[in-house]
Amino acid sequence: MGFKCGIVGLPNVGKSTLFNALTRTAAAQAANYPFCTIEPNTGEVAVPDPRLKAIAAIAKSKEIIPTRISFVDIAGLVRGASKGEGLGNQFLANIREVDAIVHVLRCFEDDDITHVEGRIDPVADAETVETELMLSDLDSLERRIVQFRKRASGKEKEALTVLPVMERALELLQDGKPVRVMLKGIAAEDLRILQGLNLLTAHPVLYVCNVAEGDAVGGNEHTRAVEKMAEAQAARTVVISAAIEAEVAQLPDEEAREFLDAMGLEEPGLDRLIREGYALLDLITYFTAGPKETRAWTVEKGSKAPQAAGVIHTDFERGFIRAQTIAYDDYVSLGGEVAAKEAGKARDEGKEYVVQDGDVMLFKFNT
Repeated sequence: MGFKCGIVGLPNVGKSTLFNALTRTAAAQAANYPFCTIEPNTGEVAVPDPRLKAIAAIAKSKEIIPTRISFVDIAGLVRGASKGEGLGNQFLANIREVDAIVHVLRCFEDDDITHVEGRIDPVADAETVETELMLSDLDSLERRIVQFRKRASGKEKEALTVLPVMERALELLQDGKPVRVMLKGIAAEDLRILQGLNLLTAHPVLYVCNVAEGDAVGGNEHTRAVEKMAEAQAARTVVISAAIEAEVAQLPDEEAREFLDAMGLEEPGLDRLIREGYALLDLITYFTAGPKETRAWTVEKGSKAPQAAGVIHTDFERGFIRAQTIAYDDYVSLGGEVAAKEAGKARDEGKEYVVQDGDVMLFKFNT
């Protein structure tokens, strides 16, 4: 299981440059004019995880298979998109299909790259895009809620359950707040209902501050303003120089490491972005290992063992019996499955076991 992040933002903020760097392709045209991305480009990248190599070395695996993440480069939004301005509704529909929004904000000055609003103000840019998404959600909810109110007045069970969630979401939008404000502490059933409404502003957001090369380490006044805004929204931020990432993407691993060291960076921006994305969506990784392959799998935090097994194959979940589970630290420190068993660190877990990040698992199931 991976997840899909939609890269959004105003035109000319560095979306396509970031996308190209992340996917190591030139699939998205990076050009200095609005709407250079007409159709969303999708690229998959491996999720970097040093634990894979450590496990594979012990298991003597012939192959290492990381989990993957999809990025969708969505054309630049402009003011009035919710009313069809620019490429309007097409953009909004593309955003609706992703799991999370990576919102790229321009936090650099460059007279050679025009800004669609004629100024550099990432917080205002964020508000412009957020407003369009909220207006679209508001229009959608106001049209749908009329029928649910009628059905609820007739004591229809589904409407009585869904309407309170719709009312709360509508109230937030009318107050100028995104629906994702509801996500904190929401009950599981209400979350399911909210997800079913498929609202744009219910998506978790990661703000990516695109800075000049010289600001990649410490950020600047623009990134600090974005961080303050994100904190107020309970959103997350990461500072990346898309220009640096574009250069790193073209270099062999050893040269890339030397280049990053020279820039004072400990790791590529991709690694930080994925780590923040995982945190944003409450995702964790578990592993399977053997002579054939060591493989990483992604599940939502809180998933139970049968659900984790189902990520590999639905038959594994349907016929689940138990899961042999070894914590990553035990697997590595003891030297693998056999030693972990001898030390009593290989546990047989049942259907109610909640998978932990880093678990090395072997599923037993009925066919």
